[in-house]
Amino acid sequence: MSFTALTPDQLAAKIPHGAKICVPPDYAGVAMELTRAMVRAGTRDLHLVCVPVSGLQAELLIGSGAIKTLETSAITLGEYGTAHRFVQGLKGKQFRMLDATCPAVHAAIQAAGKGVPFAPLRGMLGTDLLERRADWKVIDNPFSAEEDPIVLLPALRCDIAMFHAPYADRNGNVFIGRRRELVAMAHASETAFVTVEEVRDVDLLASEETAAGCLAAAYVGGVAEAPRGAWPLHLWDLYGYDEGHLKTYSEMARSTEGFERYLDQFVRIRRAAE
Repeated sequence: MSFTALTPDQLAAKIPHGAKICVPPDYAGVAMELTRAMVRAGTRDLHLVCVPVSGLQAELLIGSGAIKTLETSAITLGEYGTAHRFVQGLKGKQFRMLDATCPAVHAAIQAAGKGVPFAPLRGMLGTDLLERRADWKVIDNPFSAEEDPIVLLPALRCDIAMFHAPYADRNGNVFIGRRRELVAMAHASETAFVTVEEVRDVDLLASEETAAGCLAAAYVGGVAEAPRGAWPLHLWDLYGYDEGHLKTYSEMARSTEGFERYLDQFVRIRRAAE
């Protein structure tokens, strides 16, 4: 191997307090073991950008006090119940809330990846989001002869894109398959921190087939091996949701005391030795 994979705890130690981090939705590959390592490391003052939504990952970071600013279009556990730590944190003004929409987040991430300062979008016109987001500007379309308002969204440039994938190759290239939102996140960030199921002694760039589903190592600042690192969430077609565990979390997280017990039982104890 021409590079050395880290452990999740070693990778978490490279994430500075106050970092602006973007994370994907549950279906794209969530770095849950790295998230647990961040809680163990006591990471603080993060600006978390959800591309475009999050669930258990955001819950753990909010409940552990890691979040200073939250930018998202939704935090939801779906059929597993209310995101109690998010709701309590929002009511208690534990963090700064930046409401968004799914198209707005994607457009702003794409603008950052293209190196342009903003992205135009119409969908928020007529909503109260414009009253809540002073950083979103409404202008007249300069190419229209008639009145034609449009919203300008500042590019969402992040410090770190963070996600979980099936594998990396011996050179640090990461297989992401068809998950192009992960490419957009990496392009919009200074670097990407990725956990993988395994590191394989192959070269993803050696063939057209695998290169097409590859995030090049140039965009990756750190890789950690974490078998079943998305647990208790699913990872594509490799393994499914741990429904029993998600139900357990939903029950325990109803109260601050229950959430702390959850952290003691499932987060603060490392799943594997360094």
